[in-house]
Parts: sequence; C-alpha cells; structure tokens
Amino acid sequence: MKRSIILATALFSLQGLAQNDFANVVIEPIHLADSVHMLKGAGGNIGVSAGSDGILIIDDQYEPLAERIAKALEGINKSKLSYIVNTHYHGDHTGSNAWFKEHHHATVFAHENVRVRLAGKEDVQANTLPVVTYEQGVKFHFNGETINVMHLPKGHTDGDSVVLFENANVLHTGDLFFEGRFPYIDLNGGGTVAGYIANVESLISKIGDDTKLIPGHGKLANKADYQRFLAMMKETAADVLARKNAGQSLEKITKDGLDAKWKDWGWEFISEEKWIATLYNGQ
Repeated sequence: MKRSIILATALFSLQGLAQNDFANVVIEPIHLADSVHMLKGAGGNIGVSAGSDGILIIDDQYEPLAERIAKALEGINKSKLSYIVNTHYHGDHTGSNAWFKEHHHATVFAHENVRVRLAGKEDVQANTLPVVTYEQGVKFHFNGETINVMHLPKGHTDGDSVVLFENANVLHTGDLFFEGRFPYIDLNGGGTVAGYIANVESLISKIGDDTKLIPGHGKLANKADYQRFLAMMKETAADVLARKNAGQSLEKITKDGLDAKWKDWGWEFISEEKWIATLYNGQ
C-alpha cells in the first residue's frame, strides 16, 4: 500500500472524500503480543485486544473502511466487538464509530472533550458520539490484560488519550506520536506545542526500551524512535522560538527553513513550512 494513501488521507475529515479514495486500501493485521494486535489501513493505526472476552479496538479510521476493518478483526478472532476507545476526535480515528454501533452494538469510550468537539460539528451523526466519557482515564480488565486508558491534556488536542496494555507492554499513543515525521498539532482543537512535548516526555519516562509503540500514524515503533521524535520537536521548537524572539517574522523563518537534517521529516500533510507555522503560532 502506498504511503501516500495512508498519510494523505490521515488527517482530513471524512466529508468530501469519495469512496474511490479508499478503493485500494488494505487493512493489514500485525500481531504484537498475546491478545494484542495492530491494524494498519488509511487513517490512524488501530490497536486491538482480541480474546475469549471479546474484542476491544482503539480508534476505527474512516467509515468506508468499516466493513474491511470488521473482516480483519474476524480474521483475528471471531468474538464480538464490544468496545471502542477513541484517542481523540479527528475523523480518521472516529469515522467508523456509527457503523460499529449500528452493526456490532459496540460501546464507544473517549475523553469528555472528544464528545464535546464531535457534538459541535454541524454534520456529525449522533451515533458517532462516545457513549461513555471520562475525565482522567479508565481501565479495562479484558482478555487477561489490564488496558489502561489515560488522558493527557493540551497536546495533539484537548481530548487526547493513550492506551497502555500493561501485561503485553504495548502503548498506543494516538496522535501524540507521528513516527518519523513532523506531527500535526491541532491548535484550534486545544492542542499546544509545549503540552505536546511535555506529554511525550512524560510517556517516555513511563516506558521501557522493549515497549512496543503503536503510533497514531506510521510503522510500529519503540522507545528509541519516540526519543528521536522528541529530540526533533524540542530542537526545532527552540530554534523557531529563538528566531521569533529575535524579531524574525514567520515569513523570514519559513524562507530560511530548518536545519537540513530535518528535511526528511516533512510529509504530505505536514510539510516543513506547516511545521514552522505550528511552532511559530503555537508557543
């Protein structure tokens, strides 16, 4: 599957996307440990707990992919899909909520700000909204796992959650990790540069070298990958802030660009120019 298919659609809302945009998307299952799996497709990576207690998924991509996601889950385990956790409100992570509620009677969990932001959209389906919301987090004791859902404030959005499979030592970061590329920080959705960096620092302090990381976007990763991501953010943020404080305009900083070593971190949705603008406006 082409990287452009995965990434170019990753952060756009479902509205305005034609069915043909998803025609060639394949949902790829990856077994991580015990009852824990990862599904790749178009949009946010999906975490999966599948076993004798049933199925729980973390995020659900776009509605045109819902049936393919369901078939991929059936290939892992034929148990009932009972629970969905949304890591935040963006459509590439919540787009199949309504479909799974209708066809599988799944219960959707999310931070309370996810429900607030989804409910504020003019064209949102009522069934897209989370049914159970929380302020700090919630734990599932499911398929022999302790699945720890934790809210982190003012990072990618104001409703971010990460999910730790404690026994399997797998962390789903949601969009608090874009593996190998500049992140999208939703400044209009309550995200902040400083909060995002602080949240990543906090998460890194809680994981080991052998922890497997399911990023919001990109390939399966580890702590070293997350540390490189953090180093990029801290260095580029300090660089842009120093130039801003010296009186340079956004246009001047954008024209001069970042250090050449960050060239390969730009991608279809967040170019170097967009990342500089985020750093300039978000701190």
